[in-house]
Amino acid sequence: MAENAEGDLNSNLLHTPYHTGDPQLDTAIGQWLRWDKNPKTKEQIENLLRNGMNKELRDRLCCRMTFGTAGLRSAMGAGFCYINDLTVIQSTQGMYKYLERCFSDFKQRGFVVGYDTRGQVTSSCSSQRLAKLTAAVLLAKDVPVYLFSKYVPTPFVPYAVQELKAVAGVMITASHNRKEDNGYKVYWETGAQITSPHDKEILKCIEECVEPWNGSWNDNLVDTSPLKRDPLQDICRRYMEDLKKICFHRELNSKTTLKFVHTSFHGVGHDYVQLAFQVFGFKPPIPVPEQKDPDPDFSTVKCPNPEEGESVLELSLRLAEKEKARVVLATDPDADRLAVAELQENGHWKVFTGNELAALFGWWMFDCWKKNTSRNADVKNVYMLATTVSSKILKAIALKEGFHFEETLPGFKWIGSRIKDLLENGKEVLFAFEESIGFLCGTSVLDKDGVSAAVVAAEMAAYLETMNITLKQQLIKVYEKYGYHISKTSYFLCYDPSTIKSIFERLRNFDSPKEYPKFCGTFAILHIRDVTTGYDNSQPNKKSVLPVSKNSQMITFTFQNGCVATLRTSGTEPKIKYYAEMCASPEQSDTAFLEEELRKLIEALIENFLEPSKNGLIWRSV
Repeated sequence: MAENAEGDLNSNLLHTPYHTGDPQLDTAIGQWLRWDKNPKTKEQIENLLRNGMNKELRDRLCCRMTFGTAGLRSAMGAGFCYINDLTVIQSTQGMYKYLERCFSDFKQRGFVVGYDTRGQVTSSCSSQRLAKLTAAVLLAKDVPVYLFSKYVPTPFVPYAVQELKAVAGVMITASHNRKEDNGYKVYWETGAQITSPHDKEILKCIEECVEPWNGSWNDNLVDTSPLKRDPLQDICRRYMEDLKKICFHRELNSKTTLKFVHTSFHGVGHDYVQLAFQVFGFKPPIPVPEQKDPDPDFSTVKCPNPEEGESVLELSLRLAEKEKARVVLATDPDADRLAVAELQENGHWKVFTGNELAALFGWWMFDCWKKNTSRNADVKNVYMLATTVSSKILKAIALKEGFHFEETLPGFKWIGSRIKDLLENGKEVLFAFEESIGFLCGTSVLDKDGVSAAVVAAEMAAYLETMNITLKQQLIKVYEKYGYHISKTSYFLCYDPSTIKSIFERLRNFDSPKEYPKFCGTFAILHIRDVTTGYDNSQPNKKSVLPVSKNSQMITFTFQNGCVATLRTSGTEPKIKYYAEMCASPEQSDTAFLEEELRKLIEALIENFLEPSKNGLIWRSV
């Protein structure tokens, strides 16, 4: 997320009185202490300087954040590679410079700013304060700013950008990351997250504007400028109205006996999920009282990521048992992702994976389309999308039903921009997803949306309940019809970038230079795609169809036994992730065999390709 930035912190400023023996560091210290007006973060740097902590000073001040799969994301605290008042001001100045160049009507159309509920007392840093500073930089330059007066779900920002015809927007959030982190997520005028080359161009502009301008620190402008508008009520009303487009059984919803528990994981989701349920005709879901209100410490969970499963859903599952609710819906802290759990007849809870939920959503959205479309609607005009590391189940459904399925690079920004292209060409997109519990039902928002996914999941469960079918039973029906897709996704932590690089370089030069492996243990490899280098030996020209992504590592192996496995680095955390899936045909219904084959293959993948003990990788703690 950070890279060396000798160029960024150019030393053409006056010589500084700091003598650490490192001229680049001396310059950086001088710049920080002159530019930072936040007493807490300024003091953090002064203390490090006083204590001669040169290595930590260098780590904090001699590199700068770069755009990953979700914009800028880092820990909160002092330093050019962290999220804080000064780096958010610098980022917004760069945004201003770039947007001014791209849009002649920037000062007519304006800019959207939203924020979640994160904060860190020791740095006097909160998402709300960072949002105000973002707005202040732009207001000082006479740009109209739509600043939400209250925390909102992340999808509200891309939605507002489109609805208000703004040129761009920023959401201050680190989504489901640990409590120490925050982020700066940028959306283009399309309502999709920025992709290349915008990210690189914005970084260049940030590097040209590192010194705060006059007025950039003036957050009073948020209260006094006539150019500041609050879009909260208008956007909330429009968003809830648009939700009706994906509601198909309102009357049935109003009569259901099914009860739902919802947890918002100490984040923004509670109010908005309650409203969405109302729109769909449901009684309100039962909130988890300890997790209903914002808490930047996420004090009841070891990590605020509902994807971690039963261990972090403890409070909601116990409440559901007490309330006799069969379905638990969990939105992550910025409400752009959704986890679902269902109580089984044996008294155990089934927490669905992102891939399993996608199989259900894909079936549901297509089934609703079929039943509600006009007779002459062309199924060939219908699309569903998924990222390339996600399950191929939608591909199997598409092949059988006649609609189109497309894959993108990992990250919802790629899905969003592809959906925009499809819509502009008159296509209809029903559903898109990424396996890390990110779902998009319909196309009112061009990013993943946990609020709409929660209420669609509730409607699907209520509909199935009328036929005495559970979500788990329906999932099995989907697999029986379209083929079992059994997948496993996990990760290792690795805090050393050079180790990560050497793991992937070894795979590119396995038995001899420039030779990829032909086997993984006893499993024969059929095809290899390396998106980092653009190689794909399944293509006639050996070139990857997906765009090359040099800044991240990602290699996909297709095995002779029908398994597809991908190793990649995370764009937001120090992780090496692995994804493996057995894709069977409908005739292959021996799930025990498929599961065992997958387990053995993953074992071989870890042992032969990742070598955790040799490389000092930390296993995911369950």
